[in-house]
Parts: sequence; structure tokens; C-alpha cells
Amino acid sequence: MAGTSSKKRKRPAPKKQPVRGNPQKPRETRDPRRVEKATARDWIGAARLRTLPLAIAPVLLGTGAAMVVVDEFHWVIALFCLVVAVALQIGVNYANDYSDGIRGTDDVRVGPARLTASGKAKPRTVALVALAFFAIAAIAGLALTIRTQQWWFLVIGALCLLAAWFYTGGKRPYGYYGLGEVFVFVFFGLVATLGTTWVQAFTLPQEAWFGAVAAGLFACAVLLANNLRDIDQDRAAGKRTLTVLIGRTATRVLFTLFVLLPFLIAGFLALFYPIAWLSLIVLLPVLAAILIIWTYRLPRELVVALGLTSLSSLAYAGFLFWAFVG
Repeated sequence: MAGTSSKKRKRPAPKKQPVRGNPQKPRETRDPRRVEKATARDWIGAARLRTLPLAIAPVLLGTGAAMVVVDEFHWVIALFCLVVAVALQIGVNYANDYSDGIRGTDDVRVGPARLTASGKAKPRTVALVALAFFAIAAIAGLALTIRTQQWWFLVIGALCLLAAWFYTGGKRPYGYYGLGEVFVFVFFGLVATLGTTWVQAFTLPQEAWFGAVAAGLFACAVLLANNLRDIDQDRAAGKRTLTVLIGRTATRVLFTLFVLLPFLIAGFLALFYPIAWLSLIVLLPVLAAILIIWTYRLPRELVVALGLTSLSSLAYAGFLFWAFVG
């Protein structure tokens, strides 16, 4: 009996749970009490202010193109267009933080602070902040619609909100299937610029189309720089961005084309608006960004290229606005 009782029954080994999120970063058991709460600086960082020039540039270009036609500055309408664009941009950034955070895609990142992935803010809180900025954009857009009586703009606004959320949200986010650049070009280039022109002039001159293409190219270039920085983490996490699909070299080539083509547009416009030649000054930071893209060694260096490209889009838009109204 004694011999029998001394024998211990073997317990079956516990089943291994599949690892979720980014496999390059091992999961650590976190004590929620030890995670610092997000500060105001963290929230501002998550808004990714360096991307805001991409929201301002289309409004400048669209307003300048409108003034070519109506020769009048509708500053209230332009201001509401700016509110729509900036609120959408910030909303997209927070929505991206939320969606990538709950998927585990942001477990390893080089860029700005990630509120959801770091545990500094509750996912629900981040989502609510994103929705709040979308609501601000929707209210400003509704005001524009009522003011201009362009009721079909409600459909455009709804599409903008859906595109903003499903970039990384939902079960099948299009940003995970190499379509991010397509939607960025359409909504942050064409829709933002042409929409601004239309609500002020009710027509779309060729200046608006040229400006819209240029704004879209700059926005796509910024997204390429961002995804090139995160290529290894995105590949490991299963996020199939265009950069993951085509590789580093093709991304560098595409980035170079996207940031140089706007200056061909400016050169053509300068034949009719001589001040547009001044936009070539913006080639200085653009060439610096290209150099970083082709020679970087650490992903963190691409944050500088991203910032330079974003600011270049705003400076470029400023010179073309001056050319159109000067």
C-alpha cells in the first residue's frame, strides 16, 4: 500500500496557446498597476501631428484653385473645409492606433507612441476619441452641405468616414491588403482638394485637378515612408502593406517618383502662373528625404524622411496657392 500510495499520478501537460500579435516580440505578463497612464504628451504623440500638413495642403490647393474662378476668398467655407480635413486626419490616426493595437500589430513599433499597444490607454477610450474627431468632421461637413445646398456631399462624407475607419478597422481592413496608397490618393488627394474647390466655386478648373494629384502623391509618399519604416514588423504581424508586397527597393523607387512628379506639375503650371516656379525651393527638403530613403540604416531615420515629406507637401501647396491668387 505504501509503495502504491507513494506513486504520483502524471498530469497531462497543458496545451500551448497560440501566440498572438507580433511574433518578433515575446509577450510579457503585465501588471496593470505598473503601466503608466497616458499623459497629454502621449495623446498628442498618438495624434501624429507630423501628418497634419497632409490635411492642410489640399485645402490650400483647393482654395487657391477656387479663387482662380471666383476671384473671392470664402474664408468661412475654407475654414470649415480645414476643420473637416484635420479632424479626419487625427481621427484616422487614433482609429489606426486602436485597430492595430487590439490586433497586436503595434507590439513593436519605431514611430510615435501607441496608446493601445502600450496599455497606457484603454482601447475603448482610444476608439471613442477617434469617433469624437470623426464626429467633428461630420458636423463641419454637414454645415458645409447645408451652407452650399450640395446634398450629395452627404454621400461623399459618409464614404470618407467609412474609408477612415476601415483603413485598419473591421474584419478585413484594406490597409492590410496593399490598398492603403490607393485610398490615400483618392481621399487625401482628389476628394479633399476637389471638394474644397467645389464648395467655393461650384466648378472644377484644371488647377484643382493638378493640385489634387500633387496632394495625393505627397500623401502616398508619406505612407510609403511610414510603411518602409515598419516593413519588418508588418511582415511578421501579417499586415500586407504595399511595401511588404513589393519590397524595399521598389518602395524606394515609388517614393522617389511620388515626391518628384508634383514638381513636373508645378513646372507646367508655372507656364501660366510664374510664381509657381518658387515651389522648386521645396525640392531641397524633398531631395533630403529621398537621400534618407535610399541610404538609411536604422528604421528610426525614416521618421525624419516622413516629416520632411509631410512638411514639403504643405510648403508646395503654399507656393501654388500664392501662384493662383497672386
